[in-house]
Amino acid sequence: MDLIPAPLGLRADADQHFLLDAGTGLDGGPGTEGVQRWLRDTVGAATGLPLPPGAGIVLRVAPELADEEYRLTVGAEGVELVGGPAGLFWGAQTLRQLLGPEAFRRAPLKREGWRLPWLTVEDAPRFGWRGVLLDVSRHFLPKADVLRYLDLLAAHKLNVLHLHLTDDQGWRVEIKRYPRLTDVGAARERSMVGYRSGGNRDNRPHGGFYTQDDLREIVAYAAERRITVVPEIDIPGHAQAAIAAYPELGNHDVVDTAALATWTDWGVNPNVLNVDDGTLRFYENVLDEVLEVFPSTFVHLGGDECPKEQWRASPSAQARIKEQGLSDEDELQSWFLRHFDSWLAARGRRLIGWDEILEGGMLEEHSDKGGGGRREGGLAPGAAVSSWRGYAGGVAAAQAGHDVVMCPEQQVYLDHRQAPGDDEPVPVGWVRTLEDVYRFEPVPPVLRQDPAAAAHVIGTQANLWTEFMDDVREVDYHAFPRLAAFAEVAWSRLPQEPAERDWAGFAARMAVHRARLDALGVEYRPESGPRPWQRRPGVQGRPIEGAPPEV
Repeated sequence: MDLIPAPLGLRADADQHFLLDAGTGLDGGPGTEGVQRWLRDTVGAATGLPLPPGAGIVLRVAPELADEEYRLTVGAEGVELVGGPAGLFWGAQTLRQLLGPEAFRRAPLKREGWRLPWLTVEDAPRFGWRGVLLDVSRHFLPKADVLRYLDLLAAHKLNVLHLHLTDDQGWRVEIKRYPRLTDVGAARERSMVGYRSGGNRDNRPHGGFYTQDDLREIVAYAAERRITVVPEIDIPGHAQAAIAAYPELGNHDVVDTAALATWTDWGVNPNVLNVDDGTLRFYENVLDEVLEVFPSTFVHLGGDECPKEQWRASPSAQARIKEQGLSDEDELQSWFLRHFDSWLAARGRRLIGWDEILEGGMLEEHSDKGGGGRREGGLAPGAAVSSWRGYAGGVAAAQAGHDVVMCPEQQVYLDHRQAPGDDEPVPVGWVRTLEDVYRFEPVPPVLRQDPAAAAHVIGTQANLWTEFMDDVREVDYHAFPRLAAFAEVAWSRLPQEPAERDWAGFAARMAVHRARLDALGVEYRPESGPRPWQRRPGVQGRPIEGAPPEV
């Protein structure tokens, strides 16, 4: 049936069909109203069918099924879709796929001839976290583009949007208590074009931010599509936009923070937050407003790529190390992050951060260390890790009892190039083809030998970093069609040995799925290579030759 992602079970009679026409009704019991509305808004618009209340397509919440589980049955009497609250929506996505690529358009190309094969689909996802990171800090995406990406995630049964909202190059979330974060930090004078060794700048201001109401709208739109939006506020590194807005946040006893502006380069920035009490209070106040906007259980606090040179030179940072009885600057970063870990836990939320948060004793228990009195060490039990530098951080966290989202850059960083050769636009990283992504396995062999630890792999995520993608068309090119392969890895129960996966079968299904992407207006990378307007001749990238290292 060319379904992507592949369902858990499917039985079909391809010779029998149920015909949909102007008299086909849509109805359901309590709890189905949102899915009915979505079907009328999308399938109804694409088919031209009114789908009035009545018999034909019947929805029902099934308490006996898990939240994301569903069962779709099509027969002579019509369509029955039953599922958990989220499963109903995923089943509706399957129903849409079964109608053909034309069902993904916003207006009808035909008004008759719509039919569904007789079948039964029984389905449930492998992972509860099936995520995509969208970096809106390096290059801002207007709200309409974010809403569109939520629809694309939903079409692939992906259920987490990780919004990377702050970085050195831009602060994208309105914080009413601190207006300069967006007055100053949401804009930069220019942008680096391509990799730094090329020396290119566009000399064009770039900026943008989301108001809190914009973000509430995004969260509500996502929730209707059973997607959780997880915000990321990056600390203590990747913070120059915030320091430019409020210089007292930086290491002003080492550098002239008042002279800093929102960063115009890419890469790892030496300007990091100081560790003073005022900075802790500042970010607590920021997070107070973030929690009001985002109801997600998890809040991502970054914790990655934090150079320690300024802390080594800072009398204030060194005094904090001595006061807390810490060994070095790595433990200082752990102390800083543990503060917010505890702060979130006290409010019923859970910290998640990049795997650097494991460094400096974050997985260890500490007792008395001179001068600081007794203090609790290590991550709070509910804290989780996004494992990006391969599997190692995720393995360590899972073995220590912490939940993990596997997103190794060697496999699922979709800013990495899709093919060798000079035609790929701004070629970055390793070659990661559609087949490479399809053969990604989120649970490594070492964890498969330890079921208790493996259970802490709550999901997987593909990351779209946008240093080299300055508009949504370039995001489309890098994301698709690879995101379709990732969606199948995250949802379907594929063989855990990648070599055993049916790549040929998936590739055949992709022929139909590309037509769905065409109907949705996605400017994906063609199999034959980039179209002329998808290339970036003369813009230097940072390709890495050879196969990526084992993760």
